[in-house]
Amino acid sequence: MPTVFTELVVLPPPEIPPRKKWTRGECEFLDSLGFWESKHFELIDGELINKIGKNRPHVFVTKAIHLWLIDIFGFERVEQENPIDVAPEDNPASEPEPDLVVLREPSEHYRENPKPQDILLAIEVADSTLDFDLSKKARLYARAGIPDYWVFDIKKRRVIVHREPAGDNYRSIVEYREHESVTPLAASQAAFQVATAFGE
Repeated sequence: MPTVFTELVVLPPPEIPPRKKWTRGECEFLDSLGFWESKHFELIDGELINKIGKNRPHVFVTKAIHLWLIDIFGFERVEQENPIDVAPEDNPASEPEPDLVVLREPSEHYRENPKPQDILLAIEVADSTLDFDLSKKARLYARAGIPDYWVFDIKKRRVIVHREPAGDNYRSIVEYREHESVTPLAASQAAFQVATAFGE
């Protein structure tokens, strides 16, 4: 005969098995052995994040922003999905690859990853990664002192602009809708129409 419970049975939360935390050195060693040959990973807080293939909306939005940044800052100062350094305490276990960055100097000046002080603007284009970009990545970029961090939200057709880094947060977080424009801190004369990113 089945047992009938008259009260809700509360079970303790399952224990999460410990996971391997990776370092840059370990990832570089495995990369030298060809371990990542057919995959593209990003190292964030010791975790390997699989950079899955981009869908067409992501490609379209990234390209529109990229072309505008090149027009304002020049081809040699805009990089796409290349690794950067973050705060010294985060560097051993993190090597993010923002969708786009604007550099202080042309890319030929950098023989190693650009340092936080070399980065004027970092941009992430988010569809399935929105929560991650607004939380973990925002904290990582804030600790690095990156002054201007934009997250383009494809689903809601908006951009969320983070400024004034302080500790592991940004003091200023402002949302711009597609009928509005936003101006980079590093180019006060240039206004970007948010609708341009998503197609008018």
